[in-house]
Amino acid sequence: DVLPNSTPCPQHCNYNLPTNTTKMKFTAAATVAFAASANAFAPATTGNRATQLNAMKDDFAKVGAAALAGAAIFGATMPAQAITKSELNQLSYLQVKGTGLANRCSEVIGEDTITPKGGSRIVDLCIEPKAWAVEEEIGKAGKTEKKFVNSKVMTRQTYTLEGIEGSIKTDGGVITFVEEEGIDYAPTTVQLPGGERVPFLFTVKELVAKGNGGAFKPGFQMGGDFSVPSYRTGLFLDPKGRGGTTGYDMAVALPGLQSGEEGDAELFKENNKTFDVGQGRIEMEVNKVNAEESEIGGVFVASQPGDTDMGSKVPKKILTKGIFYAKIQ
Repeated sequence: DVLPNSTPCPQHCNYNLPTNTTKMKFTAAATVAFAASANAFAPATTGNRATQLNAMKDDFAKVGAAALAGAAIFGATMPAQAITKSELNQLSYLQVKGTGLANRCSEVIGEDTITPKGGSRIVDLCIEPKAWAVEEEIGKAGKTEKKFVNSKVMTRQTYTLEGIEGSIKTDGGVITFVEEEGIDYAPTTVQLPGGERVPFLFTVKELVAKGNGGAFKPGFQMGGDFSVPSYRTGLFLDPKGRGGTTGYDMAVALPGLQSGEEGDAELFKENNKTFDVGQGRIEMEVNKVNAEESEIGGVFVASQPGDTDMGSKVPKKILTKGIFYAKIQ
């Protein structure tokens, strides 16, 4: 063995070549998988899907079936890190600590069918994002068009929704899921290629998702709208001490600009904080069902507005795709 500076290596040198080689192969495979699914965020020219659950909003029409397919590909390319719920329950706190498993949704094995009965509920719903995209205006040849740009998550591994539950209704033989409680929101920040960071509240609060059938089986789809609360609460104070329910009602350091109507109009949005509630939409597709454990798993694509900085900014449109896990009780 010879070191990079041509100095002979002592006999006790150990580079752990097999381990490094394995890591490099895994990294390359993950990179290829992400690249293969990144095209799912490109705005779709056709809004046709295998099953029309509801009339899609303008925001979500740009995703369509291609995004669901891309998410399915992404979720199926990393089986080495997958872990089932039963396997996860066997691990102690110290075994999970620092591994990232607490931010992952469990895998479901099987392709069975589960028909919910009256009074059934969805519990332990876990929603794990895998990729994010932000709508941006891109200028080219003197023209400006809106496109979704792949972004990088800057939040540590605390962005997965967990422990969500709600009731299941089967009106007319069609499953409808109504979200009721759980860890159903997670403040998240993503970064665009140019360095701009976009905060948003990843959530599925008050979700009402209608399905396309009366049983959970591979290929079953359900989707619906949900509420997106403000990224900041009323108690938040900006750098000038202004807030929604507390703090100053004007920038103390700039009293001259706010003494007249023109000056106040210029800083009106900055001074008057609002708690904006937007609306998002999510589509979910089941691809794994374990009837023995009453578990379902699959992929999702969600569209929602970003942060408005308490009313002073125009929210950006954000698309999220990933996997989900749930248990039928």
